[in-house]
Amino acid sequence: MNDTAKPLGGLYGFSLEDFQKNRGWFLALGILLIIVGTIAIIYDVAATLLSVLFFGWLLIVVGAIEAVQSFWQPKWGGVFLHLVGGILAVVVGSHLVTEPAAGALVLTLVMAIYFLVMGIVRAVTALTMRFPNWGWVFLSGVVSFILGLLIKQQWPYSGLFIIGLFIGIDLIFSGWSYVMLALAAKNRGSGTLVAQPETSA
Repeated sequence: MNDTAKPLGGLYGFSLEDFQKNRGWFLALGILLIIVGTIAIIYDVAATLLSVLFFGWLLIVVGAIEAVQSFWQPKWGGVFLHLVGGILAVVVGSHLVTEPAAGALVLTLVMAIYFLVMGIVRAVTALTMRFPNWGWVFLSGVVSFILGLLIKQQWPYSGLFIIGLFIGIDLIFSGWSYVMLALAAKNRGSGTLVAQPETSA
């Protein structure tokens, strides 16, 4: 016989109360993703080359760290494999940095796989968890999956600009889904997220 309103249970370990408290971060992240996505669409070629350069430098840094770390653990049995993996990452990263246009063709296939996988993950997560305004996240997943199919079908043609273009579109839809989640948390924070009090027997 508890007359106190009880908050609804959390979503897979995250309470809805915490979600409401952090809705400002979700809103800010969503707006930022929309802005960045719009810029990526306008400057699609630059966005493609920048993504290749970023990935190349990332491989160089990670590969260098992995190679150096192998010398810190000389007694480890897999030191040779560790060293070779680091060197290979540096070589591939250097190639992407020096030849970003050619690397864009290779990354086109990588991006196609990324969009296909992330699209499925988003759609399945939305259908499974059914969080507030889950339909927008589901739509985002469907769009990402379609973008992955389009990238794969058009490869290697238009590989120089299509990565930046589709990244921009994906960012906009992802950002919009975060904005809608934040707005849903704000609206429900006024009382919808609180269950009705239990009636006395």
